[in-house]
Amino acid sequence: MTSHQKTVSLPTGEQLPALGQGTWEMGDSARSRNAEIAALKTGVDLGMTVIDTAEMYGEGESEKLIAEALKDRRNELFIVSKVYPHNGSEAGVKAACERSLKRLQTDRIDLYLLHWRGGEDLEGVIGGFEALKAQGKIRHWGVSNFDTDDMVELFALENGNHCATNQILYNVARRGPEFELLPWLRERNMPAMAYSPVDHARLPKQSVLNDIAKARGLSATQIALAWVLQQPQVMAIPKAGTVAHVIENAAAREVNLSTEELSLIDTQFKPPKAKRPLEML
Repeated sequence: MTSHQKTVSLPTGEQLPALGQGTWEMGDSARSRNAEIAALKTGVDLGMTVIDTAEMYGEGESEKLIAEALKDRRNELFIVSKVYPHNGSEAGVKAACERSLKRLQTDRIDLYLLHWRGGEDLEGVIGGFEALKAQGKIRHWGVSNFDTDDMVELFALENGNHCATNQILYNVARRGPEFELLPWLRERNMPAMAYSPVDHARLPKQSVLNDIAKARGLSATQIALAWVLQQPQVMAIPKAGTVAHVIENAAAREVNLSTEELSLIDTQFKPPKAKRPLEML
């Protein structure tokens, strides 16, 4: 199943599977814990080895869930976590990373992101990230919810161009980043990580996605996910709290939308004709 899965490459050339697993709101409820653990394990079995979390998610509960589910498979995983902007200083980033490492029960985070802009000291954040990298506590660092002007500001700072990725809200219904931000990232060999790649299932009930899905014997969710995976240098990190949902997501990798289907999608979910401010969830 994983033999022909699509990959994206980090600026270093390291290849990652384009479909990973998000964990927002996972680990919050004791009732769903076993189902969530089974889902994460199944996802890794299916080659979805990029696992995305953050200190914000359940105030660390999501990180603990990942440790419980996958600590015996650490070497198969590419773990992504994020630091709050209020911890966004050199010392704050280092301390937050230690807490995340402890909750994840690991000695390293593969990719560590600043979660959003919010009064952080950007130079201090870069300094902290670079120090953590030098110590082997993180392998790569990046940002999340940065618009183009934020990226320009970042790249103007010392070592700012060491940024590996930008994780953003991007899906078929929210295509704003295509106008300026995605081309900017691609020019610098940086992949974008799309969170909420199926718009938190808030896509319209009646849409061309349904029509395409019906014709193919698939779900509209799978078509929306396949659409994201077909964008160059974009990876998707949908959340799935059940094994069935993970299997459904994994199957979207096999879907190759035709030029006609892509045009049909454009008629309802129109590409941007001008710069729009970056949306966040």
